[in-house]
Amino acid sequence: MSDLFGSAKPQAPLAERLRPQVLDEVVGQSHLLGSGKPLRMAFQSGKLPSMILWGPPGVGKTTLARLIAHSVEAEFIPISAVLSGIKDIRDAIERAEMVLQQSGRKTILFVDEVHRFNKGQQDAFLPYVESGLVTFIGATTENPSFEVNSALLSRAQVFVLQPLSQDELALLFQRALDEMQLDIAVQDEAKQHILAYADGDARRLLNFCESLLMVAQQAGVAEIDMDFLQSTMASKMRLFDKGGDAFYDQISALHKSVRGSNPDAALYWMQRMLDGGADPLYVGRRLVRMAIEDIGLADPRCLEICLNACLTYERLGSPEGELAFANAVIYLAVAAKSNAAYMAHNQVKALVAQDQTRPVPMHLRNAPTKMMKQMDYGKDYRYAHDEPEAYAAGEQYLPDGLTHLKFYQPTNRGLEGKIAEKLAQLAQLDAEAKAKKK
Repeated sequence: MSDLFGSAKPQAPLAERLRPQVLDEVVGQSHLLGSGKPLRMAFQSGKLPSMILWGPPGVGKTTLARLIAHSVEAEFIPISAVLSGIKDIRDAIERAEMVLQQSGRKTILFVDEVHRFNKGQQDAFLPYVESGLVTFIGATTENPSFEVNSALLSRAQVFVLQPLSQDELALLFQRALDEMQLDIAVQDEAKQHILAYADGDARRLLNFCESLLMVAQQAGVAEIDMDFLQSTMASKMRLFDKGGDAFYDQISALHKSVRGSNPDAALYWMQRMLDGGADPLYVGRRLVRMAIEDIGLADPRCLEICLNACLTYERLGSPEGELAFANAVIYLAVAAKSNAAYMAHNQVKALVAQDQTRPVPMHLRNAPTKMMKQMDYGKDYRYAHDEPEAYAAGEQYLPDGLTHLKFYQPTNRGLEGKIAEKLAQLAQLDAEAKAKKK
């Protein structure tokens, strides 16, 4: 349809044109929307609680909020936490009060990216949620346990939304082809790459499909194959939220794969992080952490290899530096494992933090002055190098009251097995020295 000046009205983006109008059109989230599932039952009952919709981008959080409002014939007031402040919250509340007075209808107050509101802004909703003036629906890509204050979280039910599966994305892809009504075929291999590119994000899939099909139409292409697809795709970056759960989940998967001695999985997760845009030197720092936390003295070479990999990346960049990280992560995965040093360090930290300030034993004290020597500082200290096997058997080095403690418990794996043998030998010498004193 044209306006008074004869120009055509702009067409809505494909993602908006395909936005579901009823619940049965929603693709994905069957764990919430399937028969007998919690959100489906809430829809059917019409008794909808305040809620937090938590999930990655493009999985239907805004769509579900709109459908909820429609299902109960409520006023729908959307707010973006990125663009709004306290004034916008007040304006929304005033509008909700006006709607209630004029028509008796309740209001769904939808706050997108709710985690971006500070505590004071989040607290501003509480009186109106408690009074029932509004039903609050917050959408977030971040873990609400960390990003939504406890007062608001306790008044809302959290629903976790999942990325769309390949089959679900394929269904949306077909809807996109049907909606565009273009006589353009898509080879199966190209289709699979498009679905992988979407990475579970429906909005990303539909936006890319729209631009891809329009370019193909303008180029007079009858069939989209891999060559055309690769020439069209501007980026192949995967989902990797550098500040959110996807970031920490992939770090966790990498660390646990190394700890579990699985080089293939460790290499995969490291490459996922690099492919997604993680800072390679951050990955390097994590590898250093693994070397000292999970391998430690079982194979001290791991630390050197990881530090050298970081140095290689700093000097050479990509791709040589990334290959150095690949070598390092494989070596970490196959190396002997020990967290004995890590556990010993944590135990000592905990003890020192809560224990009294114990004096240094007199024989261990430094005696640089005559007065200190007269006070018996350093008296009877045994110089280990003058002792048999360079070991002062039976000597006390811990403060009084702590001599029974053993923090470091070496494993029998890798080099640490040799360390365990050495400590056992020294313990035997200590026992023999103590027996002679009796």
